[in-house]
Amino acid sequence: MSRTALRICPLCEATCGLTLSIDGTRVTAARGDRDDVFSRGFICPKGASFGALDADPDRLRTPLVRRDGELREATWEEAFDAVAAGLRPVVERHGPHAAGIVLGNPNVHTMAGALYPTVLLGALGTRALFTASTLDQMPKHVSSGLLFGDANAIPVPDLDRTDHLLLIGANPLESNGSLCTAPDFPGRLKALRARGGTLTVVDLRRTRTAKLADRHVAIRPGTDALLLAAMAHVLFEEGLADLGALAPHIEGVTELADAVRDFTPESVAAACDVDIDTTRALARELAAAPTAAVYGRIGSCTVPHGTLASWLVDVLNILTGNLDRPGGALFPQAATDRTPRPAGPGHGFTLGRWHSRVSGHPEAKGELPLSALAEEIDTATEDGTPVRALITIAANPVLSAPDGHRLDKALDSLDFMVSVDPYLNETSRHAHVVLPPPPPAQSPHHDFAFNTLAVRNQVRYTRPAVPLEPGRMAETEILARLILAATGGHGADPAAVDALVIEQTLGKAVREPHSPVHGRDPHDLAARLTGTDGPERRLDMMLRLGPYGDGFGARPDGLTLERLLAHPHGIDLGPLRPRLPQPLKTRSGKVELLPAPIAADLPRLKHAMAERPAGLVLVGRRHLRSNNSWMHNIPALTGGSNRCTLHLHPDDATRLGVRDGEPVRVKGAGGEVTAPAEVTDTVRPGVVSLPHGWGHDRPGTRLGHAAGDPGVNVNQLLDGSLLDPLSGNAVLNGVPVTLTPLTGAKL
Repeated sequence: MSRTALRICPLCEATCGLTLSIDGTRVTAARGDRDDVFSRGFICPKGASFGALDADPDRLRTPLVRRDGELREATWEEAFDAVAAGLRPVVERHGPHAAGIVLGNPNVHTMAGALYPTVLLGALGTRALFTASTLDQMPKHVSSGLLFGDANAIPVPDLDRTDHLLLIGANPLESNGSLCTAPDFPGRLKALRARGGTLTVVDLRRTRTAKLADRHVAIRPGTDALLLAAMAHVLFEEGLADLGALAPHIEGVTELADAVRDFTPESVAAACDVDIDTTRALARELAAAPTAAVYGRIGSCTVPHGTLASWLVDVLNILTGNLDRPGGALFPQAATDRTPRPAGPGHGFTLGRWHSRVSGHPEAKGELPLSALAEEIDTATEDGTPVRALITIAANPVLSAPDGHRLDKALDSLDFMVSVDPYLNETSRHAHVVLPPPPPAQSPHHDFAFNTLAVRNQVRYTRPAVPLEPGRMAETEILARLILAATGGHGADPAAVDALVIEQTLGKAVREPHSPVHGRDPHDLAARLTGTDGPERRLDMMLRLGPYGDGFGARPDGLTLERLLAHPHGIDLGPLRPRLPQPLKTRSGKVELLPAPIAADLPRLKHAMAERPAGLVLVGRRHLRSNNSWMHNIPALTGGSNRCTLHLHPDDATRLGVRDGEPVRVKGAGGEVTAPAEVTDTVRPGVVSLPHGWGHDRPGTRLGHAAGDPGVNVNQLLDGSLLDPLSGNAVLNGVPVTLTPLTGAKL
């Protein structure tokens, strides 16, 4: 029987609403949900391919357990028995830090990934946490932590009301947005221009986004922080800095002016390859606009000064009075955020509370650099035990992290490894146990993380579109059972995990004076929760305790799970609103404009003014039909322009004797790869570009389509030694490479 069902798309950060056509239990088509309160019918190729991804024949359907060196199908009971038998002895023998956890990007796209890994981390007690954040966005978390006291307090551009938008290192027409959740980002940019606004794009490539812009500045890779610092200098030098209503909430303006004194447009021009007049014009236009927002993303994060660039994005928003005002950059308020505490000083944000065992990298936001995972496994030291057991959840660091060959070997040396993954991929093939979650149509969905980054406050929830297939286990139950198996509770009812979280959360809430349930009985509150299972009860609890919630009856018109279920297309909670000083958790209770770690790193940026690349440098690129390494097994999402080719400028191709379509050997500090050349003037001279997430040619995987056109792993060109020192983020862009044409050779 054919029917339709609603589903929020989990395939990128745009979180678009979908209407699925379902025949029996099979998704036959997906289109945009025109009644969705946030996306209004927008859909991209990834969302349109939801059914193909959902039904991918290579998705694992049963657990795999390694026996006699081979991964073989097993029952769920056998799989969790093996996890408990393999993991617990390592922890008991070597301590909790010998067990590492790796969390991949897809975790923030699922309810299970949002609700359970933090519980696992806390219960296990390990400091060996590695996530995809240190390959992408950690600089923004660190800069936000230092500025605002909260690493998750990330202001987003008010796209629908701004008059002037400056994008740096961002290509939302391909990425659909990142750290800025905005369905139909392309349409919002076109609407900005249609209402007379200005779009400026700073990017070394003439991307689809850059082609839409009023002004495109083709900066040299890795110099974003220098350009932004020079713009801040101009604002001070020309008397254009105006904090406006922000002034009472800001400290350190005078110190900041002194700190950027040497970053003149003249001093950075050669390093950035941006002329003096352009730099001054960028600053003046930003200051003159009625409202404006600066937004930087992965291109400005995955470089040697990623944290400084992320900090300077917000500095410019502050100096022009555009932070926390409509049309500028504002702090979203998600429905599942805790009830806002009263404004005032907080605990602040601290870096380096512990360090990695081998290279001494400081932790950031509780995480160690993913680039350091291999050495933390394969290198013995006198101080501490190597990682001997590993839990990977929706992660493929063999492809996504630098030097996958070394990590490949390191994973083979582990005493025990368990992967929660729907595929047998380049990383999970090393596991002793693989626990496959069901396809997305069989899972519920609520965007906990992305709603904290959304350009409009709203809340949506969709239950599974089709029933759980016989023999499958819900991802929430998989992770709950994993927590029990990893912490000595194997065999207990997995519902106990959710019950414990609810008990602890409500117990804390009733003790908080600002909570709507202060002084009430937590057991009575728990009895009032609705939902069909533990995850829904937890969602109900978070909604009711949240800023729009009913407070368990204290605010009768507030949000509950029951009310949300009565609005299947979601509930609009209104445009972003000014919130300062409430979000600030710094020790001063103000925005600390020049934090000590930032000030200490500025001399390194000054040295960069004299640096020039001696040869070619490499950058990555994204494609609308990809999301890192996890969509190349879907035929509808590969081919055409979504291919693993090396982009290089015609001038460089002529100089090096490279012909379009012929193979080129690319060599970096970590290794070499061979890819077909694609000669194009969309990259600036001196720059070559390879896409991220390819390299599906290792044996032992079950990725039939991806293996047929594997591409090459760009991260194999990196040895993992280049990191942004404040955040531990890998330097993936602007790294030196050499090219050798292989004329006449076959790929």
